[in-house]
Amino acid sequence: MAGQLRDTRVSRQWSELLLCNCALTPLGVENRVFLPGPEFSFDICVKKDFGDIIQVKLEKKKHLVNFQWFCGDIKVKTPSGKCFEFPGQRWIEDTNEVIIHEGTARLPQNDTELLREKRREALEYRQKKFSRKEEPSGFPMCTESLPPEVRFDAAKNFEFNLNGMKVIVGTVVDKFKVYFQSWKDVTDFEKILDGFDINNTLLENVMQDWRKDYMFGYQFLNGCNPVMIKKCTEIPDKFPVTHEMVKGFLERGVTLQEEIKAGNIYIVDYEILKGVPTSSNLVFLTAPLCLLYKNRLDQIVPIAIQLSQTPGEKSPIFLPSDNEYDWMLAKMWVKSADFHVHQLVTHLLKTHLTSEVFEMAIYRQLSKVHPVYKLLRPHVRFTMAINAAARGKLISENGVISQISSLTTNGTNEVIKRAMETLTYKSLCFPETIEDRGMKDVPKYYYRDDGMMIWEAIHNFVSAVVEIYYDSDEAVQEDVEIQGFVEDCRSGMNNLHKFPESLKTREELVKYLTVVIFNASAQHAAVNFGQFDWYGWIPNSPSTMRKPPPEQKGTVDMQFIMDSLPDRTCSSLVLGTTWALSRFQKNEHYLGMYPLTRFTEEPVKEAIKTFRKKLEEVTNTIKSRNKGLAFDYGYLSPDKIPNSVAI
Repeated sequence: MAGQLRDTRVSRQWSELLLCNCALTPLGVENRVFLPGPEFSFDICVKKDFGDIIQVKLEKKKHLVNFQWFCGDIKVKTPSGKCFEFPGQRWIEDTNEVIIHEGTARLPQNDTELLREKRREALEYRQKKFSRKEEPSGFPMCTESLPPEVRFDAAKNFEFNLNGMKVIVGTVVDKFKVYFQSWKDVTDFEKILDGFDINNTLLENVMQDWRKDYMFGYQFLNGCNPVMIKKCTEIPDKFPVTHEMVKGFLERGVTLQEEIKAGNIYIVDYEILKGVPTSSNLVFLTAPLCLLYKNRLDQIVPIAIQLSQTPGEKSPIFLPSDNEYDWMLAKMWVKSADFHVHQLVTHLLKTHLTSEVFEMAIYRQLSKVHPVYKLLRPHVRFTMAINAAARGKLISENGVISQISSLTTNGTNEVIKRAMETLTYKSLCFPETIEDRGMKDVPKYYYRDDGMMIWEAIHNFVSAVVEIYYDSDEAVQEDVEIQGFVEDCRSGMNNLHKFPESLKTREELVKYLTVVIFNASAQHAAVNFGQFDWYGWIPNSPSTMRKPPPEQKGTVDMQFIMDSLPDRTCSSLVLGTTWALSRFQKNEHYLGMYPLTRFTEEPVKEAIKTFRKKLEEVTNTIKSRNKGLAFDYGYLSPDKIPNSVAI
């Protein structure tokens, strides 16, 4: 028996299903002093056959100096040759007692009455330990405190804080430089990129082509926020674009209505930002609309932009044929709005905050021997810790978002509250979101293409695992823990009527678990790791605007644009923040890797191998495709998708 603590107690099960304890001491370690840092492995001899061992209890005695201990895996081999595995992977604090269950996954209805009672007791304890609190009205619920087992380990905490410190130091240094360098032209934004290696990167290409319409449109498909664009089936009344306005940009020689019927017109609408209060009267925010056209080169290009939701003389519709600076600024306003929606809705709400609800529900409702607990935990691990840090550093009253955007905390809360009105279970189902936006057949939509491959791979893997443990739909219905998990997620989302209250079939369970895994891994990767690529060049996606939008055409020049763009301090903070958020962590666990898996059964291990093989095939497909592209799209390459919301 291998372990990492001095005092252990082994619990075993007699045929009459009674639990008893047998105190054992690791051989050769009675007088050893264990210090932080090194790893130890030791053997415990068990001469008597206790039968099937179902749990191990570890206790840490209190000493003058008390260090936390991390328990790895425990394996027990009985005198009869039978082996039992106890996946530990948890911290043990002062005088803390930890019970580790034998690794075989079991549904609650398949346990004995005694063990079901033990499971219930453990869940009741965890529900108190992982108590929930409500964030501002309309937000998903979050954890009230962070128990030790869900906090960052020392290495990850150090790296997380180190990246944050680099952002702070870089911003302070650049504040000092502002007194010695000018900030008069767009090219001046290159000065804050000193020290970053951008050669042969996507950011370098963005800097070269950001003014071009094709680059503007490409980002709605494969940039940081590839979820806003949808097929336009009719021109909305609030955006009165006519054929006469845009006929010069329609390459096929037909009317605007005919182009709409042919599926060549797309639209993005930032109505969610309408009337949201800004942080001061020195920064501004709009709720623009943008009409896009698929040209003969299969490029998506803008053909009309309106900077408000209310048409009229003071809200002109800007066109590619307008003054060069009018059109440039109009596109900047659209990308500034996109920046806000991306950060607060696509990224924060729909990956971070929703994954926190799923993580809390896992700890509160699923026993550690439940197969779904074992399946999901690697994919939501650290979500609560990441979000707790973000609440202090990013979205507090004095957090980064308040400094780099046009919004105060109240404005941020208002945007998320509005987004919650449209947040549904269906909106987290990747294939259905693509279908609902009419984006199934759009060419060069690599986010969709790669996302569908990842979704299918996850779905097939989850299906294989579910079939191992659930032999019928009735088994799903009888599983009180999985039903409690679904209900806990539903209440935690604060959107009761928009999420399932129960699951009836294995198919429904597979889809639900696929949603959890996909959004915490692939979707987060797609909307997070491209931030430095697309936001590193500030004019491409201004995080805030310092002048109000023009109310008539012909009033904009380059000086007006420079006065509108973020100042040097804000730009430096954006650059540092997006750089930090785009970093992969050391020793990252990527999709398909289960280094802390709690599965011990061979059928599941085989399913994991099959999953990894499929992901490797997807990776190779993407790399082969990218060789023929002007811009690589690698955000959804499985070898670059962390298992969970890891940053």
